[in-house]
Amino acid sequence: MGHQEHEQQARVAGPGRLACGILTISDTRTPATDTSGATIRALLTHAGHDVVRYTVVRDEPSAIIALVRAYVAEGVKLLITNGGTGIARRDCTIEALDALLEKRIPGFGELFRMLSYQEIGAAAMLSRATAGVYAGTLIFCLPGSTAAVTLGLEALIIPQVAHLVWETIRQ
Repeated sequence: MGHQEHEQQARVAGPGRLACGILTISDTRTPATDTSGATIRALLTHAGHDVVRYTVVRDEPSAIIALVRAYVAEGVKLLITNGGTGIARRDCTIEALDALLEKRIPGFGELFRMLSYQEIGAAAMLSRATAGVYAGTLIFCLPGSTAAVTLGLEALIIPQVAHLVWETIRQ
């Protein structure tokens, strides 16, 4: 079966509305100043999904891991993180989540960087955006900029989320 047939099946038999979580990873943002988190919420809600959890957490691996595990235990099926994906000393999102991911989706990071390159040039190589599956939950790790989360959600995640979730739940 080709990708078009898979996508059609996912639209018909897929999960519909998803329970989504947003995790903003930042040492400086608060819920009041987190424009990227607000953008993610707006885009997911507009796409017909339910944001059931949202947290701003510092760049601390143990805190990030604990929140991801809690979100998954509470039934979140799509988790979008933003922040902590660069190469600065405190950026630790990828290191924190790498050990949790059971399946990786390397194409997401590759496509994200390709699309970012078209917008921002060679600086796109600094992003370590990634995605994968942990305990049946899709996790997408995006940079913290509002432009980056908009690009990732509009161009890649939202158009494919039904197919991706369907793939994680079908036997």
